[in-house]
Amino acid sequence: MNDEIKLREQICILAKSMFDRGLTGGSTGNISSRTSDGGLLVSPTGTSFGRLDPGRLSRFDADGEFMSGDKPTKEMPLHTAFYETRGTAGAVVHLHSCHSVALSLMPDIDHEDFLPHFTPYSIMRLGRVKLLPFFMPGDPEMGKAVRGLSGKRSAVMLANHGPVVAGKDIEAACNAIEELEDTARLAMMTRGMNANSLNDDQVKSIITKFDVEWDS
Repeated sequence: MNDEIKLREQICILAKSMFDRGLTGGSTGNISSRTSDGGLLVSPTGTSFGRLDPGRLSRFDADGEFMSGDKPTKEMPLHTAFYETRGTAGAVVHLHSCHSVALSLMPDIDHEDFLPHFTPYSIMRLGRVKLLPFFMPGDPEMGKAVRGLSGKRSAVMLANHGPVVAGKDIEAACNAIEELEDTARLAMMTRGMNANSLNDDQVKSIITKFDVEWDS
């Protein structure tokens, strides 16, 4: 089994796992990963994470030209913006996960640091998450907004829409976006309870120990 066949199957397995656990529903969400030759495999438009077909993933070459498979997601500008601005990006995942969307609706959210600092793991896997404004689905302006961050963030939250996370590979990207949703869930569960976050010194220690990219 060659590397691309393995990657196609891994994309579909991870996507189905997220779908089965309710992290994105219906035909929402999209996922992409770099191939060994520098191309991309991308989930097709209008498909469900629960029923992706490895053989029908959209395939692009290293120059970004469509090669084969079904028509790609309309959110390609989001994906390409991360790949073009973050040299470490090997995969990008976008979900319509419930708790992170709910948190984005709250009026007192810090747009530069969307997630509360409740656990070390969201800090380690995501750094600071930028909350972007609402865009119409498929709007190329989403990609422009990500490019405007100059590769300094591995994760953004689209207000009223869902998170987008880039990782070094497909497994890392999926783990990170699940951490984002879990942290948002904690935030919504404890909202109004004066929950104890990690203090500034603890956050700084985590950043230093684990060499976290922390745009200021």
